Amino acid sequence: MADRPTRSGLCLLGAFTLAVLLQGEIQSASAQEADVRAGSERVILQKRDINKRVANANALASSDAAADSQPAPRSARKSTSRSAKGPYYVDFRARTAASWGHAFVWYGKTSERAVDVAGLTPAGDTFAYVLGHLTVVPSETGASYGDLDPEYLTASYRVYLDEADAKRVFAYIKKLQANSPVWNAETFNCTGFIGDIASFMGLKVPHRWQRPEEYVNNLKAMNDGRQIVRLSPEQ
Repeated sequence: MADRPTRSGLCLLGAFTLAVLLQGEIQSASAQEADVRAGSERVILQKRDINKRVANANALASSDAAADSQPAPRSARKSTSRSAKGPYYVDFRARTAASWGHAFVWYGKTSERAVDVAGLTPAGDTFAYVLGHLTVVPSETGASYGDLDPEYLTASYRVYLDEADAKRVFAYIKKLQANSPVWNAETFNCTGFIGDIASFMGLKVPHRWQRPEEYVNNLKAMNDGRQIVRLSPEQ
């Protein structure tokens, strides 16, 4: 028969067990405190990093603002003035069409979305176009179907003018429209029409018997992509 534990033995066993449990709780609490301390330190470092980045960004912004507020060097101002394109433009354009294509011009003011369109087309339907390959037919000189649609565009060459030159060129375009009553595929055609405008502006002009897309691209190439036009003084 086994000896039953005495009261004092049970007390010692309970005390030992309680001590072990308390030690575990203390260690766990210490570990949690260490984790909290480490987390706090990470937060502090992150805040310092963010504050440093904000300070650097503010310093850079202040530096840029100060630089912008300084007057540009005289040489830079001269260069900018020389490279100004001008407030008006003439855009020689070509687009697709049912057969040959079409050449025309946009012209207007660079600060405005509205444009004027000028080109030479046969007035009427397909029959007028076919007949215009044999003889002259009545013409139209304004916008035609597709002239304002960018998806039909195949070539473009835009040049810029100042206000005085633009008034002269725009007046010439309107005069040319008023004095172009007929269309013919070989003689009075769309490429010849925009070529007259380019010639008036002092640009070199290719021969008119080309597809509109080739004509506009060649017009640009012959003038080395020149973007600014200055007309000769009026006689």
